[in-house]
Amino acid sequence: MEKQLKYVVLGAGGTGGPIGGYLTRAGKDVTLIARGRHLEAMKFAGLEIELGEEHFLAPVKACSMEEYKETPDVIFVCVKGYSLDEAADFIKRTADPHTVVIPILNIYGTGGKLQEMLPELTVTDGCIYIASQIKEPGKILMSGKIFRVVYGLRKGTSEETVEKVMPVLKTIETDLKEAEILPVLSSDIERDALEKFSFVSPMAAVGACWQVSARAMQPGGEKRETFIELIREIQRIASAMGVALPEDMVDINLKIMDDLAPTATASMQRDIAAGKQSEVDGLIYQVVRLGEEYQVEVPVYKEIGEKLRERLGN
Repeated sequence: MEKQLKYVVLGAGGTGGPIGGYLTRAGKDVTLIARGRHLEAMKFAGLEIELGEEHFLAPVKACSMEEYKETPDVIFVCVKGYSLDEAADFIKRTADPHTVVIPILNIYGTGGKLQEMLPELTVTDGCIYIASQIKEPGKILMSGKIFRVVYGLRKGTSEETVEKVMPVLKTIETDLKEAEILPVLSSDIERDALEKFSFVSPMAAVGACWQVSARAMQPGGEKRETFIELIREIQRIASAMGVALPEDMVDINLKIMDDLAPTATASMQRDIAAGKQSEVDGLIYQVVRLGEEYQVEVPVYKEIGEKLRERLGN
């Protein structure tokens, strides 16, 4: 009988909460790392996940970074991009050389950045397709049934590392399937992560710039056309980078958009609206920087970036 993997999900918001909740429901050994009222609610009553008329209560294990004293086999990193340094410090304290780290962030290239911070560990790259958020402490609201976790080793990973880590990645794949999460063990994670970025970045850009939900991007009109043009600008950057995104990337992303609940919004947009720190640098300004680096014109991203700078004062 195979040893059960010990998971840590670092961050229990709209990404980490569902991963931890679904894995717990499937009987996996999972600890959610959280803080504040959300943590206290989970400790007291578990984590409730709501999807339309359906909901379930997962009796999750949850604690703070400081309280966690074990050594996990797998760490899903589900924090915001601006919390990466804090996440790396936690991982350095709790992981050992066998631990596999899977970052599931919105910002493209996070896996490579985290690998540089954790040279002794194996860090994959990854992304997630989900629309969810913390509704209230101890409760996650999912807007739409899409729930897909994509992860894999980057190009250039040594054969020794592949041989060592691949059995763990396969076990994770099985565990996610048993938890009713669709896993994609990618053979080209750089492409797949950029493909996901080509959805979440345009959605966040349009939503934050005009302060609108998915509803404004689902019918025809200016907001939908802007969403499409932003996808095309990322496609042109990808081409200049030598990354082959699907030719029908616009159609793929429109299908995802149209399947979302009309009220769905990007987490960056919600953070800006709440006056919190946001991922605007990694999701918006980074695209402008990539355009400059690869000599690709991105006029719509530049326009939206300037509008957000004026509003945010940065």
